[in-house]
Amino acid sequence: MLKEFKDFAMRGNVVDMAVGIIIGAAFGKIVSSLVSDVIMPPIGMVMGGVDFSNLAIALGEAEGAATINYGVFINTVLDFVIIAFAIFMVIKGLNSMKKKEEDKPAAPPKPSAEEVLLTEIRDLLAKQ
Repeated sequence: MLKEFKDFAMRGNVVDMAVGIIIGAAFGKIVSSLVSDVIMPPIGMVMGGVDFSNLAIALGEAEGAATINYGVFINTVLDFVIIAFAIFMVIKGLNSMKKKEEDKPAAPPKPSAEEVLLTEIRDLLAKQ
């Protein structure tokens, strides 16, 4: 069973998928930092010094009451939009490369052995 698992884990698709997941997770962290540390502070400053990560609606009057953290939600939505756009661009590039590959003229198919033989017979009969 261990050998079977090793064979499964070392197949190309599984390794490629694992690399993609690791890179995707790192990319997600980079985008989250970009949004919360670079993009949102200037937007907050323009809006009068608002810190989006602290925007919330308290659901009760008591200290420590539950809150709806809509500022964090705004940051998360912006993260998603940036990641979705980046993935869109990658897929668009891949599709473009795939289309160029499909547009290349294919080499004419080689005649089968039967067709070659019939061509030779035709040529011999034409000579007689």
